[in-house]
Amino acid sequence: MIYSMTGYGKSVLQLPTKKVSIELKSLNSKSIDLNVRIPSIYKAKELSIRKKIANTLTRGKVDFSIYVETTADDTSTQINQPVVKQYMQQLKAVANADDAELLKMAIRLPDALNTVREEINEDEWSLISKEIDNALDAISNYRLDEGKVLEQDFKDRIATIGNLLEDVIKIDPERVEAVRERLHKGVSELKEKYDENRFEQELVYYIEKYDITEEKVRLTNHLNYFIESINSKDSNGKKLGFIAQEIGREINTIGSKSNFAPMQQLVVQMKDELEKIKEQLLNAL
Repeated sequence: MIYSMTGYGKSVLQLPTKKVSIELKSLNSKSIDLNVRIPSIYKAKELSIRKKIANTLTRGKVDFSIYVETTADDTSTQINQPVVKQYMQQLKAVANADDAELLKMAIRLPDALNTVREEINEDEWSLISKEIDNALDAISNYRLDEGKVLEQDFKDRIATIGNLLEDVIKIDPERVEAVRERLHKGVSELKEKYDENRFEQELVYYIEKYDITEEKVRLTNHLNYFIESINSKDSNGKKLGFIAQEIGREINTIGSKSNFAPMQQLVVQMKDELEKIKEQLLNAL
């Protein structure tokens, strides 16, 4: 199972006097990187929000927001009438203006408005908390859907690498024979007598040095292990990344040992597929 780190989730709660919108966005990141934007009234709940998000999403650069829209004639800001009246009396003594103009000036002066600090209503917060859970479910489902696309892409590319490896195995005898003929030709061009037995010994040593049997076996095992890890219950992009590194190591070794153009071409194709896997793994949870 693969989860993508890219996701989006939203949930909306309609309360008697306000509409609360909860939004989550996530991108890839090596660890959990949270950016929380919430109204000041809910600041006391920020720590619990962060813990809930981190426990659910595990990794990713996550933007979390709560937006509150007032839908009733209810405001926490009130006019400080005694202060405003005092301002208007003082302004009237120095300004030639009617009451409307005096009020416009007075309302802009310090302490003309009182903001009543709201307290968290725990019953209301209980409903908002449930909506946060709904938004987390939504982004998790989004990540799962994106992960299914990644998973199929990984399987296709691993299968392609496996097919290319089979082609490598098929042409390996041809490679060995080409090496043998090249060495024979090189020695013949020297126009010097040489010990056939010694030459065969050196040839065997040379061919064994460039033998890729172990690399083929290990690469096959790594490819199988990659698929097994994808099919496990837990999503583990980091683990798949480690396996991809091992796959790359074996492919590179085969390339350095091949000394045969047709095989090197196959190795280049395997490297290309692996690079695309590594790019996509950056977004796997």
